[in-house]
Amino acid sequence: MSALRDALRTQLWPVPTAGVVLAVALGVTLPEVDARIDGDLPSAWTAYLFGGGADAARSVLAAIAGSLITVTSLTFSLTVVTLQLASGQFSPRLLRTFTRDRFVHVTLALFLATFAYALTVLRTVRTADGVQPAFVPQASVTLAFLLALASVVFLVLFLAHLARKIRVETMVRDVHVDADATVSRLLVERGRDSPRPVFPMPPPSGVPVLAASSGFLGRVDESALLAAAVDADAIIVIDRRPGDSVVTGTPIGVCWPRNGDAFTQEISARLLSRAPSAVSTQTERTSAQDVGFGLRQLTDVAVKALSPGINDPTTAIHALGHSAALLARLAGHDLGHRALRDGQDLIRVVLHRPDLGDLLDMAVSQPRRYGAADPALLGRLLMLLRELAWTVDLPDHRRVIGQQLARLRATADSQDFDGTEREHLRYLGDQVGLALRGQWTSE
Repeated sequence: MSALRDALRTQLWPVPTAGVVLAVALGVTLPEVDARIDGDLPSAWTAYLFGGGADAARSVLAAIAGSLITVTSLTFSLTVVTLQLASGQFSPRLLRTFTRDRFVHVTLALFLATFAYALTVLRTVRTADGVQPAFVPQASVTLAFLLALASVVFLVLFLAHLARKIRVETMVRDVHVDADATVSRLLVERGRDSPRPVFPMPPPSGVPVLAASSGFLGRVDESALLAAAVDADAIIVIDRRPGDSVVTGTPIGVCWPRNGDAFTQEISARLLSRAPSAVSTQTERTSAQDVGFGLRQLTDVAVKALSPGINDPTTAIHALGHSAALLARLAGHDLGHRALRDGQDLIRVVLHRPDLGDLLDMAVSQPRRYGAADPALLGRLLMLLRELAWTVDLPDHRRVIGQQLARLRATADSQDFDGTEREHLRYLGDQVGLALRGQWTSE
């Protein structure tokens, strides 16, 4: 359900389409209401309604319809330009952040709805011709006028919103907010004394689970996978993680009988049919079950900013600040593999998930490689390790931070920096070591 909701939120058409349908329905219904109450409204109300004749009503509605379709075309054009800018200047994976923007959806819906409503009401305006009396739906034309005024206000707000939205500070903040929401939805906070479960290891005789389709692994139906394992009295390990690229017919996991015996042909066929169907793929990475997707987007922004064509290390440093905050939050949650248990508390399914070492490598390795010649960027990476080292409390977490520290020091030592820059980077590296021992500064 979350995957479907995310897919609908990232499409530009659902909300505008709903707005057009509602506007057409209102444009058909409201003139009929106008005809029923014509002449029955008190003068205090009619003073605020449209008071012109049929020709004036047609002119107003035609002007509204014509101007709104032009404004809608402009809005679509600006949105497309913004998407191109985000894709070329920052990262193609930021497009989802723009296409899921509710303000853009509502603005487009209002413009198209006003256009459709004005056209629908225009067909009901009649001039007296000797056969039928003149009819001007006063309330309907008044509503069209109010919708046009609202559209003008929203156009101004949309331009201001777009100018703020294309700023890199806004983009990385939005990515960070979405990533925080994904962490809250998918992960649970880790207790300090919570023991890690002992995960079963696949035997050599394990049967491979093959991918049913190609694409990015997007979602695992945990309940369906657990039910298949229980019915077959088996253990299933899915060793591909959300966001990984898979190819049809290649292994994405392994299964074996819990009691150590061999599968019967019937059970094997049924299990190998049900298990792959519980793992769905999609054409792009999403945050539906991928806790590392937000970090991937932030790293992409940093790497893009470090490219020779962009050459904006300040943006890269800014993105690394958000990566540091996100990593510190992730470190306080249960990371790594996830176990699904049956009613008897037996592990039936093991789902591979990234641990802190994987996520930290995602955030540090590529910026370290592409920004190796910039001492300011290496200094920000060392500061990221220092900030993360201060927040972690597990030996494994300290170990992976120490490994990244050693790699950063080796990168810095291989560069042609002057003495002052080398001394500053050496000092920052020492501060990371202090943070790993629970000290922020030396005494």
